[in-house]
Amino acid sequence: MSKQDIFDFNSAMPIINEDTEFFPLMSQQDEEEMNNEETPETLAILPLRNTVLFPGVVIPITVGRDKSIKLIKEAYKGNKIIGVVSQKDVSIEDPTFEQLNSVGTVANIIKLLQMPDGNTTVIIQGKQRFSLIEEVQNEPYIKAVVQKFEEQKHKADKDFKTLIASIREMSAQIIQLSPNIPSEASIALKNIESNSFLINFISSNMNAEMADKQKILEMDKLQDRAQKVMDLLMVELQMLELRNQIQSKVRTDLDKQQRDYFLNQQLKTIQEELGGNSADLEFDALQERAKKKKWSKEVDQHFDKELDKLGRMNPSAPDYSIQLNYLELLLDLPWSELTKDNFDLKRAQRILDKDHFGLEKVKQRIIEYLAVLKLKRDMKAPILCLVGPPGVGKTSLGKSIAKALGRKYVRMALGGIRDEAEIRGHRKTYIGAMPGRVISSIKKAGADNPVFVLDEIDKVGTDHRGDPSSALLEVLDPEQNSSFYDHYVEVDYDLSNILFIATANSLSTIQPALLDRMEIIEVNGYTIEEKIEIAKKYLLPKQKENHGLQNKDINLKPALIEKVIEDYTRESGVRGLEKKIGSLVRGIATKIAMEETYDANLTVADVERILGAPIYDKDLYEGNEVAGVVTGLAWTSVGGDILFIESSLSPGKGKLTLTGNLGDVMKESAVIALAYLRAHAAEFGIDYSLFDNWDVHVHVPAGATPKDGPSAGVTMLTALTSAFTQRKVKQHLAMTGEITLRGKVLPVGGIKEKILAAKRANIKEIILCKSNRKDILEIKESYIKDLTFHYVTEMSEVIELALTKNKVKKPLDLSIKIAPIVN
Repeated sequence: MSKQDIFDFNSAMPIINEDTEFFPLMSQQDEEEMNNEETPETLAILPLRNTVLFPGVVIPITVGRDKSIKLIKEAYKGNKIIGVVSQKDVSIEDPTFEQLNSVGTVANIIKLLQMPDGNTTVIIQGKQRFSLIEEVQNEPYIKAVVQKFEEQKHKADKDFKTLIASIREMSAQIIQLSPNIPSEASIALKNIESNSFLINFISSNMNAEMADKQKILEMDKLQDRAQKVMDLLMVELQMLELRNQIQSKVRTDLDKQQRDYFLNQQLKTIQEELGGNSADLEFDALQERAKKKKWSKEVDQHFDKELDKLGRMNPSAPDYSIQLNYLELLLDLPWSELTKDNFDLKRAQRILDKDHFGLEKVKQRIIEYLAVLKLKRDMKAPILCLVGPPGVGKTSLGKSIAKALGRKYVRMALGGIRDEAEIRGHRKTYIGAMPGRVISSIKKAGADNPVFVLDEIDKVGTDHRGDPSSALLEVLDPEQNSSFYDHYVEVDYDLSNILFIATANSLSTIQPALLDRMEIIEVNGYTIEEKIEIAKKYLLPKQKENHGLQNKDINLKPALIEKVIEDYTRESGVRGLEKKIGSLVRGIATKIAMEETYDANLTVADVERILGAPIYDKDLYEGNEVAGVVTGLAWTSVGGDILFIESSLSPGKGKLTLTGNLGDVMKESAVIALAYLRAHAAEFGIDYSLFDNWDVHVHVPAGATPKDGPSAGVTMLTALTSAFTQRKVKQHLAMTGEITLRGKVLPVGGIKEKILAAKRANIKEIILCKSNRKDILEIKESYIKDLTFHYVTEMSEVIELALTKNKVKKPLDLSIKIAPIVN
């Protein structure tokens, strides 16, 4: 059941028909006669979906549901009296008795019409209100027992008369302000004599929610109904006034735009008479600049098309400046404008060596690229990715490479970028659209072949705005980046001449597809010897210059620099070392500024006075006086380190306990080691029953520090074997390597950092996998001249090399057992 789409005060006008004998504008006498009519005890109930019928009001209803059509036709043939009740939920197609409101209106069917579109329309008039009591039938339509809704008598006092007058006046204002209500409706309002019918008439036709209309119908006091109608009319009047105010403002703005347009046209005509206007001059300037560009035919055609679009625009239109900025960007981009490369390879080598100490792999790769480019001239630039810990010079290396090549240098920080548009730009249709940072950086460089550093590529984020790392796939693919598409530029741009250098601290967070497009070059941490050289050649002179000191003002001996490195920094790079040297230089600068006497040759006491007490303890080797303690080698984000794995046995039932804040992989290494030891107990002279009568506890000291990785596998097995055989580990021996259940020793990473940590800790012998021999060969011979390396492939070799022949005490007593627990 649905009300007609557009229904207003016209509903109240007389319906002229030869069979119709009623006047919708009821008199006081008509209302009294209607109220005195008897309400039937049982009524057929017609549910209304989106309207409420009030007594005395005539409305047309379009009947759509089969049940409703059957009800209307049967009632029309009979006494034409039905009950009309609105639904609680308009979305329900076939409401039940419980889903109807409790108060409805007795209605008289005036006319039944078959419309040309096949729909059935019925014209009904409300009579009296009633309350639903109970359902007596639900098929083919609902019938219910009803009771007349008693209305409380009211006294027409002065306040009530004033309220009715206000309602008439406010209704007249709404009719006047609303464009959808004909002015004749005000005549209908003036001719309504009955206050009750006036309230019903306005309630039926005002623009209010159905729930509010139902609430008015259910009120038993006329004064309450009038007050509710007054409140709703007030809201409607305010909304109409606001809408008219907004429409008036919009009309005023449009009139202003038209006025400005005509004035601009007149101004344009005057400027043409005087010799051209600024818009034409801009147009001509863009055309002249375009003639000098070395771009492709496709770009040239695209530019001409966009320039013609600019010429057809009104200079005062908002889109004019957007189009002008776009064209200026196309002209500012360095299409095929290349700087000349310097192919003096010896000069390039000198620049790289001067600016950075070490980093031999990176320098060698750049020299190789220059050599091939010198011979071939049109080689596609490689995509290099420098991976290493913080502070080793990855970012600053880009500047040195640009200087060595004689190219422009640009850097784009990718840390924290989460929006794909940062890479590819925004479409011009967006407000505030701009090109991506790749195109913006090239524009800033002013050349088509700069050295482009993508800093912190492993820190790129992802969220609902897209995945920037996926947008970088096209940028960093040598096979695709010759036609890079930026959403703002809208034409392909060639990035193949750019030498991209990405930097990262870790490869684990880089998307695999992106990682596959780059050539990975590992930049390892510096040794103490390298840090001393870097401090002497780069850091100390830089800090002297920054703080206004001369060379004679301060002198740091290598031994003192080594103390600062070991006692006050723990890092792979030199960033922290630079800060500490800066503190020392500021300490001397303070002395000079206060005109105090001091010794330029700093001593250990001076260092501790300025920097405070040492922060870190040097990693010292601890002797293995007891069985079950083994020295292992570990890699950390700040370089190599040594760690001790302790194992002990206690009477029990063979339980394995692991402590020391170990990760899952390290715990698995301990489980594998114990399983292998149980399987090969006879080979190592261990009685099998020991595993069932003794609990094993493995601990890795420094419990507050998280530890993980497979490289402690050989150390775990050696510690357990030492504990079960009571043979202690050889002096000044350390080891690293992963193990398998078959007893194989597998290679691990971070060998250079681990070896240097072992040397600092006074280790003399190191056991590692045979496959790691290649890593040792890459370390400078001067760094490892005092170390002896044992390369192994089987765990039996590790035990043979690591454990002494003599036992530290008597064999474990197999008779020791834990007493059973008695409940």
